[in-house]
Amino acid sequence: MIRTARELLEDARLNHYAIGAFNTSTLEITKGILKAAEELKTPVIIETSEGEANFEGYQVFVDTVRDIVMNMSVDIAINLDHGKSLESVKYAIDSGYSSVHIDCSKMDLASNTELTKQVVELAHAHKVSVEGELGYIGGSSEVHEGEQPKEEIVLTNPKEAAEYIKATGIDIFAGSYGNVHGIYKNEPTLDIERIKQISQSSGVPLSLHGGSGIPEDQIKAAIGAGICKINVNTEIRRAYREALDRALRGKNAEIIPYKYLPEAIEAVKEVVKKKITLFSK
Repeated sequence: MIRTARELLEDARLNHYAIGAFNTSTLEITKGILKAAEELKTPVIIETSEGEANFEGYQVFVDTVRDIVMNMSVDIAINLDHGKSLESVKYAIDSGYSSVHIDCSKMDLASNTELTKQVVELAHAHKVSVEGELGYIGGSSEVHEGEQPKEEIVLTNPKEAAEYIKATGIDIFAGSYGNVHGIYKNEPTLDIERIKQISQSSGVPLSLHGGSGIPEDQIKAAIGAGICKINVNTEIRRAYREALDRALRGKNAEIIPYKYLPEAIEAVKEVVKKKITLFSK
């Protein structure tokens, strides 16, 4: 069944585990994510960024997920990841997304708060949950040759986070705790104490973006400190690409898509299953 992200995350918050939020941009990735959820009988959040949604088609993505979920036994949330404007969020809601993330983190606090409040009012009127973000998380969801751009990261102020959550009425809070989008040569170091402080004062589920490339011990520590939603994208993209490379290699490589694409679906599924297991109780 389709649920809001907030509905899925409430149990995770109370019982100290995390639910994976997995990005997709193709039918094969979507199938891999949902197959993993069904095999492990675990809810997941499946999501697209604006760029991914524009490529797939907002409505096409939602209709595809809803069609597959009809034959599944686990609950799924459909989320817009890093929506940048009221217009894109509205389009996602109209297309049937059950949850939206409004990312105004590049704005000053007052402007961020005001736009997020507008999104909350719109989304809640349609029974859609809202994730808001404060503090800036740098990087991009790809494999980088260099080290992570620490100068781009603005860590979340716990006091400002509490004020922002109360003022906006968001359902889920995304912060900057030393996490970064993408995979870099140097591993990120999470500020676990900062996560704990925000969790204790927030009253809402906490989201960790940039989950790819974070060491497993830090993931477990973050969950223990209050994180209950973890976004994963880059590791999925890498597994998909590498599987396609393997399938298409050689002069006698298969040319029929429905015969070689299952290898990519399987590769994505295995990454997602590993993450689900890591995030579990």
